[in-house]
Amino acid sequence: MRAFMIVTLLLVAITMALSLAHALELPGKLRLKEATYKSVQTIYYPGFTIGGFAEIGGIVALAILLYLTPYPGARFWWTLAALVFLVAEHAVYWLVTHPVNNFWVQDVAVSKPAARFFSMLRRKQSGDWTDLRDVWEASHIARAGLAMLSLISMAVAATFFAGE
Repeated sequence: MRAFMIVTLLLVAITMALSLAHALELPGKLRLKEATYKSVQTIYYPGFTIGGFAEIGGIVALAILLYLTPYPGARFWWTLAALVFLVAEHAVYWLVTHPVNNFWVQDVAVSKPAARFFSMLRRKQSGDWTDLRDVWEASHIARAGLAMLSLISMAVAATFFAGE
């Protein structure tokens, strides 16, 4: 179970790292003009899309780990907290980030799988590009915070193995 805990920690850490990378770019990206900002947005695909598999893997691994963790106990509750935070982080992606991603990639040539992915939950985005930028950037700050809380919760849960 320790090895599975380490794999789960790694998946949650990758998710947190990707979210945090976006959040840390915020001060610099706020200085960009529209054309430059839209151009910069396209650099995230496919790298961050591929990294998104760690997010799904982390959720699945946390769910399995929670199932394998004795109830009740501190390790169980911290693992549950980690799962809740990571699911919330993922929900922010689909409810807030993803719809805005559709706006950024609408004029970008992407592969067929990427086109299918970005067409999911597609809805027309309207408003000034700065409004969409602000939503997109704020969603990544929220995602980074939730992913960090998940990683911290996982780390606390892992410390309960110390006496075993």
